[in-house]
Amino acid sequence: MNHTETLQLRVKSITWEADGILSYELHPEPPLKDLPAFGAGAHIDLHLPNGLIRSYSLLNAPGERRRYVIGVNKDARSRGGSRYLHEILRPGDTVTVAPPRNNFPLDENAPLSVFIAGGIGITPIFGMIQRLRALGRPWHLHYAARTRRQAAFVDALEAMHGLDGAEVHMTFDREAGARMLDIPAIAATLPDGAHIYCCGPVQMLEAFETATAALPPDRVHREYFAAREAAATEGGFVVQLARTGRSLEVPSGKTILDCLLSEGIEPPYSCQEGVCGTCEVRVLEGVPDHRDLVLSEAERATNKRMMICCSGAKSRKLILDL
Repeated sequence: MNHTETLQLRVKSITWEADGILSYELHPEPPLKDLPAFGAGAHIDLHLPNGLIRSYSLLNAPGERRRYVIGVNKDARSRGGSRYLHEILRPGDTVTVAPPRNNFPLDENAPLSVFIAGGIGITPIFGMIQRLRALGRPWHLHYAARTRRQAAFVDALEAMHGLDGAEVHMTFDREAGARMLDIPAIAATLPDGAHIYCCGPVQMLEAFETATAALPPDRVHREYFAAREAAATEGGFVVQLARTGRSLEVPSGKTILDCLLSEGIEPPYSCQEGVCGTCEVRVLEGVPDHRDLVLSEAERATNKRMMICCSGAKSRKLILDL
């Protein structure tokens, strides 16, 4: 099943996980029995009735084919995604879902996996932990939240401490006597061969990237939930669509995706912030101005792919595989 196709899933249950965080268990509608498989770290896109498309990490164990489980934090700055799920979606409702994609895969062969999670960033990591437990591999977790009541899955995670080489360290930075999570110290004491992962707010991820800059890139993994810089809207370049030969002028104030949508062309997209990878397109000619948080520096340097929701052009013309 490719990522442009969608599934109709039924909301079987909604569970309170922490203050402001609900989990949603989604099941296939007949005649579908088994859902598309997914790996640890994957996400799905929900196509909401209000027209928004939002990406949410799968937190249940990879290998499960009868359900998807996501965790959703009600963002005070929500543009209608998390607010819709919290306030309107109810058990028994159906939702349109694009199949899993994975920009944050787990290296299952690492001798040790070290996780740093901030707030709702625990969701993909919770799925990774379940996979490592199934494989019997050791892992360490450093989990930061404002308070214990705002941290999801705390009881389940603390129950794993000490089992099969697992270590669980909690930091609640707005509780009495708490200290901030020391990301540089965690990175500096990373054992040889260990892989380190981070998912959380932008400030945490920026600190993580600084702290791990000297480590081998193939051992460092991160996933952003929000953009780090503004989308490229300077305009002043032409996009040519290779499959039709059509050319579009991208004006100031618009992204490539904006222009395509205004012309009735609807490529796959979701977050519109360059963090989910749904709108990735092959670049056949030209030099993109990369603004995404999906591609690695090495991938950006090839100029072979780009995210059209946020990236622009450094050359006068881009030819895209659209």
